[in-house]
Amino acid sequence: MMDKFNGLSHLFMTVFLHNLSIFMVAPAITDVTMAALCPGQDECSIAIYLTGFQQAIIGVGTLVMMPLLGNLSDIYGRKAILTLPMTLTIIPLGVLAYSRTNKFFYVYYVFKTLVSMVCDGSVPCLALAYVADNVTEGHRATVFGILSGIGSAAFVCGTLSARFLSTALTFQVSTLVAVIGALYMKVFLSDSLIHHAPTISEAKSKTNMHLFKTLPSLQDFTSFLNSSLTVTQAAIVAFFSNLADVGLHGSLMYYLKARFHFDKNQFADLMVISGIAGTVSQLLLMPVLAPALGEAKLLSIGLFFSCIHMFIYSIAWSSWVPYAAAMFSILFVFAQPCIRSLVSKQVGPCEQGKAQGCVSGICSFAHVVSPLAFSPLTALFLSERAPFNFPGFSIMCIGFASMVSFVQSTWMRAGPPLPLTFTSLLDIRIPRDPGILRIQEQHDSD
Repeated sequence: MMDKFNGLSHLFMTVFLHNLSIFMVAPAITDVTMAALCPGQDECSIAIYLTGFQQAIIGVGTLVMMPLLGNLSDIYGRKAILTLPMTLTIIPLGVLAYSRTNKFFYVYYVFKTLVSMVCDGSVPCLALAYVADNVTEGHRATVFGILSGIGSAAFVCGTLSARFLSTALTFQVSTLVAVIGALYMKVFLSDSLIHHAPTISEAKSKTNMHLFKTLPSLQDFTSFLNSSLTVTQAAIVAFFSNLADVGLHGSLMYYLKARFHFDKNQFADLMVISGIAGTVSQLLLMPVLAPALGEAKLLSIGLFFSCIHMFIYSIAWSSWVPYAAAMFSILFVFAQPCIRSLVSKQVGPCEQGKAQGCVSGICSFAHVVSPLAFSPLTALFLSERAPFNFPGFSIMCIGFASMVSFVQSTWMRAGPPLPLTFTSLLDIRIPRDPGILRIQEQHDSD
């Protein structure tokens, strides 16, 4: 097992550097947005609407791109496709590193939207497929948790950096880290290319034909969701949990700024608390709890505490309450790795990119729906036109969406790993031809 971890060390570093560059600017982006759109104000409806619109557009793009990139990674290899998001992420960060004036903010907004439509969520999606290529099913939940813990560690380091750096320097350092991450991945990360054909020469000869089949249709999605009860339940849980997560992400900072006048430093403090709790949990607790309890039970535990922490945010009566709610991260971070692990065990070894891409596509659909539902609600209850005095009402509604995913998760049972494979993403499962396996083994030995 330790050999596998050593083999994955370059992937862990790649994910760490990418997440570090992204999370470093997270505490500052709210202040930059409001300074460009509503200077000197603590409440800005246009900023909430623009953020929600951006999330919805990004969700539409990733709904198409995540399955496509996952499928392409099964053909061309994880590293080749991973190069695209690692490189494009540098562009919007570089814009704000140069200037944060009103004009440059709109340039950033356009580039961020376009780049994220292609790349948002693709690095973790491809990283999960990479892990599934190299780790046995019995250890997969643990390593998925460790990978998520690496992301949480980057989250902590990034927000701590933002806490002590000026806004201008934050974006400059973030851009530099993104460049280093792309170069590190290109130089050190080895590929895990999987061929669907019985020989490498056949795989290459069919590459062009496969390229036109990599974009799943609506029927493909439907067939994937119906391929097993576990996949169907996991898709429902993934949709509603991401619906809540995206809603909270898009509303919480504006809520805290209007309610308690939080700024970049308070946002960073809040994120550091949540990040440290999540990192400790994923790196230390999950490797112990996942084998003992199983992914299904651990998933329910994570989603239950996700609901609780959202409800606490919604009724926060003092500025210290959000800090206490952030501590629940030690338990709710279990949810996403468990969902991914459950799904990964339901497909063959050559379809991990497709499966993770389809789950990411479902999550992307939640990214479309969530801002349409919650951004107007947040803007309304933070404005003077609120029908009643409850600034956290939208956060409470987000908590109810999370509760739906929790209830569904209590009905889930981890299905047995499927010993069969797909001939394509959603074709009927058939046993592998022993003759083909012998040909492949002979080719590998040569």
